[in-house]
Amino acid sequence: MGSLRHLKKYFARYKKSLAAGVLFILISNAGQVAIPLLLKDSINLLMEEVNYELLARYAFIIVGVAIVSGFFRFLIRQTIIVVSREIEYDLRQDFWAHLQKLSLRYFQNNSTGNLMAHATNDISAVRMFIGPAIMYSIDTGTKFIIIIIIMLSINPLLTVYSLLPLPFLSYAIYRISKKIHKMYTQIQEKFSELTTRAQESFAGIRVIKSYVRSNSEIKDFTILSNEYLNKNMNKVRIQALFHPVLFFITGISGIVVIWLGGGMIINGEMTIGEISAFIAYLGMLIWPVIAFGWVANIIQQADASMRRLKNILDEEYEITDPEKPEIKDLSGEIEFKNVTFSYSPGLPEVLKNVSFKISKGETVAIIGKTGVGKTSLVNLIPRMYDATSGEILIDGVNVKNMPLNHLRKAIGYVPQETFLFSETLKNNILYGIKDADESLLNKVAHISQLSKDVESFPKKYETILGEKGITLSGGQKQRTCLARALAVDPKILILDDSFSAVDTHTEEEILKRLKEYMINRTSIIISHRISTVKEADRIYVLDEGIIKEQGTHSELVELKGIYADINYKQMLEEELKTI
Repeated sequence: MGSLRHLKKYFARYKKSLAAGVLFILISNAGQVAIPLLLKDSINLLMEEVNYELLARYAFIIVGVAIVSGFFRFLIRQTIIVVSREIEYDLRQDFWAHLQKLSLRYFQNNSTGNLMAHATNDISAVRMFIGPAIMYSIDTGTKFIIIIIIMLSINPLLTVYSLLPLPFLSYAIYRISKKIHKMYTQIQEKFSELTTRAQESFAGIRVIKSYVRSNSEIKDFTILSNEYLNKNMNKVRIQALFHPVLFFITGISGIVVIWLGGGMIINGEMTIGEISAFIAYLGMLIWPVIAFGWVANIIQQADASMRRLKNILDEEYEITDPEKPEIKDLSGEIEFKNVTFSYSPGLPEVLKNVSFKISKGETVAIIGKTGVGKTSLVNLIPRMYDATSGEILIDGVNVKNMPLNHLRKAIGYVPQETFLFSETLKNNILYGIKDADESLLNKVAHISQLSKDVESFPKKYETILGEKGITLSGGQKQRTCLARALAVDPKILILDDSFSAVDTHTEEEILKRLKEYMINRTSIIISHRISTVKEADRIYVLDEGIIKEQGTHSELVELKGIYADINYKQMLEEELKTI
């Protein structure tokens, strides 16, 4: 149960409700264990004299005690079980908030399906410990102790004999629970694999259908499902031993009580009322003993799930807010000072001692071959990653000394890979702001040349896009992401190859409107097209993680280096298209 100690802080939040729940358990159990004593007294009195008035009185008292006990049992669930749901909610919120603060690197190394399995199955398993396991542990534990004390007061010798089989029961529960714990860990891991496979198949359904791999996917998923089923069935077979073992051992206790107790009645050592109460108490012990096994099973499963959750919750944040943040209004001046970056220790350096400066309001372009570090470079500005060495300054302040929210709110970032939510077009465009009017929506849609496409949509801006914007073309997705970045009114706009799916004419129209919109704002454009970057105030040519060339379009063409070579090849391609 070591991993479950993590829940102490959650229990502390609801200690009053939990204390009330424990009190209700004690009151309810007091009523329950009182009923066999009332039954004993009524039988003994009726053995002496049959009296309808006496019979009615005891019947009324027993029913009254049962009602009171039942009412407090209802209150138990209204406190402890409700608290378990509250803690489940808190744990899920904390888990989600923790995931939001983890770096991009973490999500690149962990599958979405695996994280989904943690957020569903594992948290639910932990809730079962918080609610039913704790409730029944206290309930059955107190009831067990009270019943044993009463049974000893009735007949110590018979109590000892009737309890002799219970140590064997405890040992059986221990061995079975140990096996279940091991199996449950394997089951949760297999469920993560299953969820990951399902998530990837749904996300890649177009590729699956395009390559006619549906039958292969069904076959692979069936294999995984069968493995998951077999592991569950192995656990069920072990669990199936619980009840037969429990009832067999408690049944032996019943036989002992009837055999020895019957002899004591014959010898006058016990009354019929006492043996009736004794048998009733023995019957009441069956559920606590069964519950111990059931609770042990729940605790083992919860411990395995909490250990998996803690592996994520203990993950340290790579990108954090500074202890003493520097907050100032950003105007957009950016400077890289000897910046070197590698994705992980031991991996090759993506950027090597990169230094350059972008003035406020300047439009800068970065061009280069695939894989030279263009995207990595711009990812360092909003601190998606931190530089391995060197400094990145905005308006003279190191980005590491700025609050993350303050820094990122000043940046409009259109990533290379577009992502849209399964929401309306309007909500996707206005995702980064709380309050907006129709004028802003129309303005950014006009700049991104999206407004003309919207007119052909049945519900205009209220059109549902579907998962990842599946209803839009590649160019429409890119223009929607551009509109989303513009809507936040950024001081710095980063466009990472954001026009690759847009035709040349539309691209020219967008760039012309962007030039007007981005006056006094800083723009960084990454592209493979010379037509996209040639109007920039300054162009940087990145190669092998180093800035090899820099200058205006005309200066770089005259330099006859990497940029001039790219320009020549693209001009040749354009001429070939016209032939």
